[in-house]
Amino acid sequence: MAVNTMKQDVVIVGGGVAAVNAIKAIREVSSDINIHVIQHEPVYPYYRTRLTKNLFEDLDIDKILLQKKEWYEQNKVNLYLGKEVTSLDTDNSTVRLDDGSNLKYDKLLLANGSFNFKPPIEGIDKENVYTIRTFEDIQTIKANTEDKKTILHIGGGIQNLEAAWAFCSHGKEVIVAEFMDKLMPRQLDDRASQILKNAVEASNVKVLLGTQVVAITGEDKVSGAITKNGDTIHCDMVVYSVGIRPNKKLYENTAIKTNIGVIVNEHMQTNLENVYAAGDIAELDGKVMGLWPVAIEQGKIAGYNIVGKDATYHSSLPVTLMNAFNLSIFSVGIVDENSSSLTLTDDPGDGQSYKRIFIQDNIILGAIMIGDNKYNNLLKKFIENKTDISSINLSNISVADLLEQLKSL
Repeated sequence: MAVNTMKQDVVIVGGGVAAVNAIKAIREVSSDINIHVIQHEPVYPYYRTRLTKNLFEDLDIDKILLQKKEWYEQNKVNLYLGKEVTSLDTDNSTVRLDDGSNLKYDKLLLANGSFNFKPPIEGIDKENVYTIRTFEDIQTIKANTEDKKTILHIGGGIQNLEAAWAFCSHGKEVIVAEFMDKLMPRQLDDRASQILKNAVEASNVKVLLGTQVVAITGEDKVSGAITKNGDTIHCDMVVYSVGIRPNKKLYENTAIKTNIGVIVNEHMQTNLENVYAAGDIAELDGKVMGLWPVAIEQGKIAGYNIVGKDATYHSSLPVTLMNAFNLSIFSVGIVDENSSSLTLTDDPGDGQSYKRIFIQDNIILGAIMIGDNKYNNLLKKFIENKTDISSINLSNISVADLLEQLKSL
């Protein structure tokens, strides 16, 4: 496909990591295209994943920016901070902003991400119920936490566990209620999840597995919660994190096809030739991944195709890295023993370390590593490249020996 470097206007809705990587890809090819980025938050695009990691630190937004402020100027990016797209006219290739202004586009990239799903819990709109999605959310929580004694976290995924770690490190009583029967069920096997649970409880956090919260009690402010089993949980603050949903509402009454998210092909192109989508908003092959590395790659692929450089998206590896409760946890690829013909495990039983590698037909499919992160990149590379390891004798080999032999392949 010929690269088109004609003077064009590209409008990007959203200022997350997908948008930033699309800009990088566009600028690799063309310095002339006009790029307009509409970011609904009043701050420069930042690392959203850092919010819970720095919950009670004096979080300076400038320290968690995806790119320095001058980068946008150097790359001739027109950044519209604190602005929102209110409507989209695909017939006339125009977006309308909340200040009444219009922007014309030749190409449009939808990269406005997702929102935290609000579970249908009675009383969830009470005062002192929070979720963590934006920099403003963190500021609000910090401003209202000091007089709170007990924080209930609804959801036992990574974000809520990182937040729970921050709260308990800040001297708060913390309770985690998880609907499933283990913590981080998609990223960890039973043993790894048990090690995590033990570490969480060792930090004086109460863990309630298989627990569904159905109501939050109190007049206007939170005084507690009730579970489906009728148990009462005493708390004066709630933080929920039970999954995300794509921000697709803006596109539902347009010519752009949506389902779970905005439907795209492997070029990140929607059903409209000049409209693309990437990141948490994009649905490919019936799936919305909602993962940071996926948004990076999809943004890049969208950027290349927008500027006429043919590029195809190939599915990205699910990678999870969490440091909390004095544990370092890394999970990559497929960590399901039913999908593997062989798994190798190293479990010294010390509650601080654990390794398990999942193998199928001499290909490493996935790995869980707790307490030792020096092999993370090596394993990621082997899984990503689907490297054949048939030259290694896998009968009676230890995890340590396998990892050492991988280094020489």
